[in-house]
Amino acid sequence: MNIIVKLRRQTSRDSQPSYQTFEIEADPDRTTVLDVLIRIQSEQDGSIGFRRNCRNAICGSCAMRINGRSGLACQKHVSEVMGDRDEELVIEPMQNLPVIKDLIVDMTKFWNNLQKVDPYVSTASRQISKTEFLQTPAQRAKLQAAANCILCGSCYSECNAAAVSDRFVGPHALAKAYRVMADNRDDRTEARTEQYNQAGFVWDCTRCYNCNEVCPVEVQPLDRISQIKHEILDNHDLPESTAQRHRHTMVELVKEDGWIDESKFGVRVVGDNFRDIQGLLSIFPLGIRMVLSGKMPYPWQFQKSEGATEVKALIEAIASAKDKAN
Repeated sequence: MNIIVKLRRQTSRDSQPSYQTFEIEADPDRTTVLDVLIRIQSEQDGSIGFRRNCRNAICGSCAMRINGRSGLACQKHVSEVMGDRDEELVIEPMQNLPVIKDLIVDMTKFWNNLQKVDPYVSTASRQISKTEFLQTPAQRAKLQAAANCILCGSCYSECNAAAVSDRFVGPHALAKAYRVMADNRDDRTEARTEQYNQAGFVWDCTRCYNCNEVCPVEVQPLDRISQIKHEILDNHDLPESTAQRHRHTMVELVKEDGWIDESKFGVRVVGDNFRDIQGLLSIFPLGIRMVLSGKMPYPWQFQKSEGATEVKALIEAIASAKDKAN
């Protein structure tokens, strides 16, 4: 089969990208995207730049965007990524990181963000044993998914939060953060919970699900982020942040009325029930626009859900079952 390859080229960080088209003959069911790149580089244009190493989806070096979706070039067969409707194989560098050359991106920010979560098990305050710190199968299973991360960068490339915020550490970093939080050998759980509750960590995640969709080794970063959030919400010693108040208020309003009364939501979350005057002033212009556009329900117009009683009973039952489990 003739495969048309459209490759995004860029000679340096400051140069403008362009696309170059190549054509090779190959079996799409037996040829990986990495095979295609190696053949083009060796047979047609030796100047093409890309990273590769193990060719077994272990090292993560060959992460790139393939037909609009990040993944490992060594893991994806041409037939899998082209499908029935794609006429070209479009290969581009990962997003959210500056391009050095062609498909090679500068991973400095990626690694710096990882360091922000301190992704290492700490045993500084413990008496060091002469034997290993053994774990039971159940203890190991708790952190296994997060431990599978090969730091390829696919999740970071597709992360919407990382695309718009320089402060967000990224799904890869938070997956590693949960890995150490879930490790019973770590002695910094309380400090980590407090750190990850701050701006730039879990609450900056937009829950777009892209990281889970592209992860090549099923780490499911969004699930790991959600687990950290649960640890934060279960820690009642932490000062309540706006993000925590957002979650608590949502549950409270649904419990009260069966659904959310928008006229109460902003006041309780951003305004902290009239205790945060600066917060109230920040949403005042939005409130005016909502009133003028008819989007703000007045208190006398709001109607409780017909199933409010059942919803309240369900929420209370779940809370009770959770308390018993703990």
